[in-house]
Amino acid sequence: MRSSRPKVLHAIGGRVLIRHVADAVAPLEGRVAVVVGPGGEPIARQVPGADVFIQHERRGTAHAVLAARAAISRGADDILVVFADTPLLRTQTLRRLTSAIAAGAAVAVLGFRAADPTGYGRLIVKDGVLLAIREDKDASEAERVIDLCNGGVMALAGASALAILDEIDDRNAKQEFYLTDAVAIARKKGLPAVAIETDEDEVRGVNTQGQLAEAEAILQSRLRRAALDAGVTMVAPDTVHLAADTKIGRDVTIEPYVVFGPGVTIEDGALIRSFSHVEGAHVGRGATVGPFARLRPGASLGEKVRVGNFVEVKESRIEARSAANHLAYIGDAHVGEGVNIGAGTITCNYDGTEKHRTEIGSGAFIGSNSSLVAPLKVGDRAYVGSGSVITRDVPADALAIGRVRQTVKDGWAQRLREMKSGGKTKGDAE
Repeated sequence: MRSSRPKVLHAIGGRVLIRHVADAVAPLEGRVAVVVGPGGEPIARQVPGADVFIQHERRGTAHAVLAARAAISRGADDILVVFADTPLLRTQTLRRLTSAIAAGAAVAVLGFRAADPTGYGRLIVKDGVLLAIREDKDASEAERVIDLCNGGVMALAGASALAILDEIDDRNAKQEFYLTDAVAIARKKGLPAVAIETDEDEVRGVNTQGQLAEAEAILQSRLRRAALDAGVTMVAPDTVHLAADTKIGRDVTIEPYVVFGPGVTIEDGALIRSFSHVEGAHVGRGATVGPFARLRPGASLGEKVRVGNFVEVKESRIEARSAANHLAYIGDAHVGEGVNIGAGTITCNYDGTEKHRTEIGSGAFIGSNSSLVAPLKVGDRAYVGSGSVITRDVPADALAIGRVRQTVKDGWAQRLREMKSGGKTKGDAE
């Protein structure tokens, strides 16, 4: 990956790769074991509650599985082996593997039809029975024609798993223990093995930044399709970027070029206008966001709130029917119902050391170009005059004006121009 970050901690859809795999496994409701190399604790922390095992030497896939021998020895109906760099796996596919074990197979292998099978291990299947997994370099000419390839994911019957795994040896060119040998060993023991077929995208591994981008594109296509099928209107779906956990209600309209980061919920009937960025935010029923708006983590908009162009909201709750239509910053604040936030208004929430809260009561009117210096409370139905810097609490129904009284000096501008030009007027010869 040409990165200091572990491969499986790179993200697609706002979620790290191993988290996608763990989420696919979670509905199966079994015990989860994570095998990592030395120093892999940050990876293991992405799967809370899992048993963690260290593979101290990298000696192949079967060697990695046997690093979790203690977990396997506890007994289970089936053992499912998945890889943390295949983020597009789906729960329903994994259920097909475990169902094959429940139906009597000792080994079930996930395969796919490759457009170009070169380099992949081939699944040798006859009459529905998986006979072997043949590595590309070991395949005969006839076997190289086979396009059913090994996807890497495997399920083993719990009763025979250790007996099969313990017979895998390292008598090969790399002197590694290959999980793929489990098929031949099962067959030698007279135990059935089967192949379960899925599409190539689902078992797509990520080893480079290019492959990470390809996986992101596939995930985005899935997420957009699911949203459209659920009744979301997208004017230009290919321009909308979703997170894996984005929740969108019915009759929501999303205009072009919108980005959703993790932790977003959009309620029914909302409108997200073009070029908006929404992350860690809740958008209420019938609310309007954008264009060119930014909702940062902790932003929560009530019903029919309007947040317009070049407005940023962070760690703030804006109650129903309030509006900040343009050019405003609302941070660490609570805004009551029916409030109007004028253009150019900011909550001055940071003093260089700490963040402070601003409370704006229901029905208040904040005039344009106002600075509300927190900590501050503006009472219900209060008015703040345009251009004010407000540093003290404003009582309910009061008017607060915090600006210097205007002074007008007649003729001053003309005198300034004459002074700068040395008495010359426009059109005089140089």
